[in-house]
Amino acid sequence: MKRATLVPEFTIPSPAQLPARWPGREVELDGTVTFIRDTPAQGDNVEPAVYVHGLGGSSTNWTDLAGILASRTDGPALEGQAIDLPGFGYSGRARSYTLDAMAGHVIRWIEHSDRGPVHLFGNSLGGATSVKVAARRPDLVRSLTLISPAMPFLDPRRSLQGRVVPLLLLPNATRLAARHMSSIEPEALADMVIDSCYGDPARYPQQRRLEAIEEARLRHQVPWYAEAYVGSLRGLVSSFLRAYLPGEGSIWRTASKIKAPTLVIAGRQDKLVDIRTAPQVARLIPDSRLMMLEGVGHVAQMEVPRSVARAVFGLLNELAAPVAEREQEPVRARVARVRMAS
Repeated sequence: MKRATLVPEFTIPSPAQLPARWPGREVELDGTVTFIRDTPAQGDNVEPAVYVHGLGGSSTNWTDLAGILASRTDGPALEGQAIDLPGFGYSGRARSYTLDAMAGHVIRWIEHSDRGPVHLFGNSLGGATSVKVAARRPDLVRSLTLISPAMPFLDPRRSLQGRVVPLLLLPNATRLAARHMSSIEPEALADMVIDSCYGDPARYPQQRRLEAIEEARLRHQVPWYAEAYVGSLRGLVSSFLRAYLPGEGSIWRTASKIKAPTLVIAGRQDKLVDIRTAPQVARLIPDSRLMMLEGVGHVAQMEVPRSVARAVFGLLNELAAPVAEREQEPVRARVARVRMAS
């Protein structure tokens, strides 16, 4: 593990205004509808990327970061495809919401789109899903960026979600969740999500809040949303428990097999994932870089997209350098360069 390399702030594209949500399309995949949002990139130096959102989120969680990464002109730009996981956003329901099922769905999308190997990004649930994708199919992943990945921790006090975990044991948990969600007005639900995911909710632009309210309304209209939410949370909790048991079912053992160059990012004010988790993930993945962000919460790609982009471009620059140059660079010089960039 080493510290993430950051490109200078002034090199990050700065749009005059926040972009609208990127256009989306429905694709038939495994007999169900999968919704994809495309972020086109310009120029000749373009590489493919896939973005995977977290629990309760959607492809719109990547709007700002994907736009920045697609608009670069002084190095590799990323042409993104953000996926709505089964049951979320505009995608159809799934037979299973386990991490293995989610990872299999992402793998099949990359194969279906015929764009691999891709730069794979995952946040929260999408981070844990992406860990499994990268380990299972290294041929499909050029690099891996994990933002507050929902990897195992056993202290429920470290997460706002901890209080609802016992309810997952109830046979009618999905019905109870649906009833509770339907009782909350979209505006209140959007504000609850913002407060839980942001280190500083004041950073949330009004334009994005209005979009979040619209997504909250969509959740009221999708009959399987509670099923997807509860099923995915159960899948995560199951992976947490199995992580500390013997055998190949541990997601920690899975992470240790990742071969792709990996960037791990987390906010120190994360209210949903234990902040000690990200350094543990970075220590375990062989070729990893770590960036911890002060004053930032669970969705750094939304709260501080420019800071995240600086680290992503640093990784892309590193990968673009000739192999011989990377291998011959003295370790001391490499460390010095990281410190200067920070």
